[in-house]
Amino acid sequence: MRRNRKPSRQDPSLNPILNATIESLDQEGRGVAHVDGKTIFIDGALPNERVSYQSQHIKPSYEVAKVINILMQSNQRVTPKCPHFGLCGGCKLQHLDANAQVAAKQRLLENDLWHIGKVKPDNMLPALYGPTWGYRHKARLSVKYVEKKQRVLVGFNEKATRYVADMNSCEVLMPEVSALIAPLQQMIVQLSIRDKLPQIELAVGEADLSSGQEGSVIVLILRIMSALTIDDETLFKSFADEHKVQVWTQTKGPDTIKPFWPLNGNALRYSLPEFGLIYPFKPNEFTQVNPQINQVMIRRAMQLLNPQAGEKIADFFCGIGNFSLPIACRGVAVLGLEGLANLVDRANESAQLNNIKNVKFGVSDLFKMTAEALLDLGKFDKWLIDPPRDGAYELVQAIDSSTAPQTIVYVSCNPATLARDAGVLVNEKGYTLSAAGVINMFPHTSHVESIALFVQTES
Repeated sequence: MRRNRKPSRQDPSLNPILNATIESLDQEGRGVAHVDGKTIFIDGALPNERVSYQSQHIKPSYEVAKVINILMQSNQRVTPKCPHFGLCGGCKLQHLDANAQVAAKQRLLENDLWHIGKVKPDNMLPALYGPTWGYRHKARLSVKYVEKKQRVLVGFNEKATRYVADMNSCEVLMPEVSALIAPLQQMIVQLSIRDKLPQIELAVGEADLSSGQEGSVIVLILRIMSALTIDDETLFKSFADEHKVQVWTQTKGPDTIKPFWPLNGNALRYSLPEFGLIYPFKPNEFTQVNPQINQVMIRRAMQLLNPQAGEKIADFFCGIGNFSLPIACRGVAVLGLEGLANLVDRANESAQLNNIKNVKFGVSDLFKMTAEALLDLGKFDKWLIDPPRDGAYELVQAIDSSTAPQTIVYVSCNPATLARDAGVLVNEKGYTLSAAGVINMFPHTSHVESIALFVQTES
């Protein structure tokens, strides 16, 4: 459809309302359409829908728009469960059926592998599912004191803004944590530093049943930018006691994070019952936000990696040993490398706690890996790679004939960098992309977790 008046770049409300048919979803969960040869990203629209939209941001090659009306609705559209959907920017896909969300993520993974990496997997793995609500055990909430209204907001940011959403619950947080949002707002507004507390980081761990402990261990790290008064300290202690949580504080960098009340609270931990493993962790240390799907993910990784007694296996970007220890349980020699020293310390602690001796951990900046440094590590039969969003480009580029493992299992939190690295492995390093599939780690969000299996091509 042709535009009937020139779009405004200054005032979006002056832009024309046009119609479009949605073709797919993009990496941010927006509907994708093409109008007059131009790509339009439409927030709130779903594939196969006919919608009217109004552009909010106009660029020479694309536009970002919002839905004005659904003219022809997808049969996969559902009513969002959360009352804050549309305002809160935390979940963008609650209006899409949960199974359809996973299918869309699988298509996005396939498209990225082909369009970015120029590779196609021999097999698409069945998607891995977990709980769709109440799954988040870690989160970072923003805090804002609104002076005019004499109230405090605690929650995620609004869509596409830096404003804190006005919310009193969250359907993807654990119910016990969601129930803390309103009491936190009521407590913080009473503080002398109500306008000097911008963030709360939360972490949930399992109870240590052997010690008679009941319920989850919940830690709240309050980022405080000013000194506490005696009354503030009393409020913190009362809140912790009443809601059975631990209050920690952070005054500057991560090294200032420490327990405030109680001082002798139970340690955070998670377990992998299938392997009989327990992992202690600090509240600010990286662990998967969805512990149930983490267990399923590790099972899939172990199936693909297929560790055999006597093999040597490297776990790159090993974190606190999430994959390293299950691999070591199979009787193989494991080397885990990680860039952050505190995570390596925690991995060593877990190995000792679980009495696993056939694993070694070390600190290494894997983003600066070279062929020479890789050769110094020695030859490994298999690799597991679990990098952050930036991927593992330098690591896979460093592979040569003397260091190439026969099998690589690659766990990814960014399909675009996985696709880029897959292109290197397949098109330059002599591997076949044997299988790939998605892991629904973050239901109702556009985040795509995936796993891929690379095997050396037989010459």
